[in-house]
Amino acid sequence: MRMKHMLLFFISLLFFSCFSVKAQEENLVDNDTLPKNNIYGLRLGIDLAKPVRSLIDDDYSGIEFMADFRITNTFYIAAEIGNDKDEQIESNLVSSTKGNYIKIGADFNAYNNWVGMNNAIFAGLRYGVSTFDQEITSYSIYTGDTTFPSTTIEEPIEYTGLSAHWAEFIFGVKTEVYTNLFLSIQLQLKYLIKEDIPSNFNNLYIPGFNRTYDFSEFGAGFGYGISYLIPIYKK
Repeated sequence: MRMKHMLLFFISLLFFSCFSVKAQEENLVDNDTLPKNNIYGLRLGIDLAKPVRSLIDDDYSGIEFMADFRITNTFYIAAEIGNDKDEQIESNLVSSTKGNYIKIGADFNAYNNWVGMNNAIFAGLRYGVSTFDQEITSYSIYTGDTTFPSTTIEEPIEYTGLSAHWAEFIFGVKTEVYTNLFLSIQLQLKYLIKEDIPSNFNNLYIPGFNRTYDFSEFGAGFGYGISYLIPIYKK
């Protein structure tokens, strides 16, 4: 399933890149004689992947808002804020996680736009912080003896006030599909720096970081966004 999601991401990324180039080719003749006025402003948006997943996955709900502000010709300060609730169902454990997160950093636009265009092929860095609660709904005690089957305990155990910190590298594409309206797609590679680990239990999921793994601090994610640029000035 994860490989299917990654393949879908790269197909989408290729489509966005081709769409951006085609749009610029169509506008090149009309705009190449105009003065180049770059628009600076606040861009606000939402990650569409989380609401869509919330509709089709009964074990998940979440939302994320995005913002960036252009500070130079190629650099943007950027942030995301959101919340997640995810249920993890394993063979011997059922648990759930819910919490909020914020990510702050900057993006670099490596694409040299033609006149009148505001598309981006960008790379970015984020520092993420999450606060969350974990609840173990049920778990099985392994006996090690085939004569006595595992015992399932259904007494909820809750861990509150947990936190985690991570660094995140982002690569993506933003395409202006209408004046000041953008669609975007991005791949996120994450490195877990620090986490509060509950007693006798590992965090299976961290809001904003996503799924964790026993023997690795690395994680991954992707997003599809829609955003609107509020122009403030030209430069």
